[in-house]
Amino acid sequence: MHHGLPRQAPGSDASTRRLLSLCGPLPERPRVLDLGCGPGRSALLLAAEAGAGGAEVTAVDLHAPFLEELRAAAAARGLGDHVRTALADMGSLTGEDFEDGGFDLVWAEGSAYILGFDAALARWKRLLAPGGTLVLTECQWTVPEPSAGARAFWDPHYALRTTAGNLAAAQAAGYRVLGVHHLPDADWAEYYGPLAERVRTLSGAESPAMAAALAATREELDVRARHGHEYGYAGYVLRPVTAGDGGAWPARPETAADAAAVREVNLAAFGTPLEADLVDALRTDDSWLPGLSYVAEAPDGSVAAHALLTRCEVDGVPALALAPVAADPAVQRSGAGSSVVRALLAAARERGESLVLVLGHPEYYPRFGFVPASHFGIRAPFEVPDEAMMALVLDDSVPVPAGTVGYPAPFGV
Repeated sequence: MHHGLPRQAPGSDASTRRLLSLCGPLPERPRVLDLGCGPGRSALLLAAEAGAGGAEVTAVDLHAPFLEELRAAAAARGLGDHVRTALADMGSLTGEDFEDGGFDLVWAEGSAYILGFDAALARWKRLLAPGGTLVLTECQWTVPEPSAGARAFWDPHYALRTTAGNLAAAQAAGYRVLGVHHLPDADWAEYYGPLAERVRTLSGAESPAMAAALAATREELDVRARHGHEYGYAGYVLRPVTAGDGGAWPARPETAADAAAVREVNLAAFGTPLEADLVDALRTDDSWLPGLSYVAEAPDGSVAAHALLTRCEVDGVPALALAPVAADPAVQRSGAGSSVVRALLAAARERGESLVLVLGHPEYYPRFGFVPASHFGIRAPFEVPDEAMMALVLDDSVPVPAGTVGYPAPFGV
């Protein structure tokens, strides 16, 4: 029923390009593994556009006709030397073609559900070279309380989570999040439009198996028409955490018992009481958000680093200010600061926050995904170098406000 259709899951070339852009710089000719490639729409785009000279793509699927279709399309586009196909089970990749660390980019649009999101994160990590990136799309709830009708369809088939739940799972599996892209409704139309047309041409009389497949597909199309506003696909761009990223420094929300240690870390990190006093003042301000002051622990359980998010605004629209970030001088450049910042940003995502602003070192914060705030028309309320005022979009489904940052009163600006 699906043979000859352009896609086997929601998606579009525009979304593939958006996800590719979130990966950051790639080698000149990256080694890409496309898992569950289907007829190869993504594989062909990656072969042509990933890296400065296109990618070397290994495309994996268990359906041989899809791979034949991909090989023919690659040859027709002059990409035959960029695409290699493999008839293999993406859940059990063995042999010299799938060695540990063999790929700069592992890609799975619309296929991770076959293994399950958590299993895909666990099994595919070993395939990534140092600095490599995993990109996968996942169907998920887009409302906090799905209706009974939507759950009646999805719960027996596949346990959907929310963005926050998937982000938490990625963090728990040892990944840092480079970006999230929510697929637009048009991406569903690219998949369901041709599929619905195919269904209309079939009767089900061909075989009992075809009749069952048609019934299941018609139900799926009907559920999407009635409940499509309750679920959708999102793409996750992930990179394994390394020791230098802070993996050796567990991070958690601060407790009341940590307040004195947090003050000491800020005093030691900055050499003046300004930042420590700022934290103390923010604790009693309306901008304080319980659960968004994080610490990283040293092996002995002491506080090694601290990071804080408080409420700020951009021309009246709520956002978060990341400040201060402090690490004990004895552990600086060990990853403790990175660990606490990553955990804090993940907590903000899980709470549904959409925008974080930071005034800081332009060679440090981009590792977390920050870019110059001026890209969004956001400016500081005072003169600063353009590259020092940075923004991180946590949820790209929420419009980013433009204007001047309004800091809480304890900042004194």
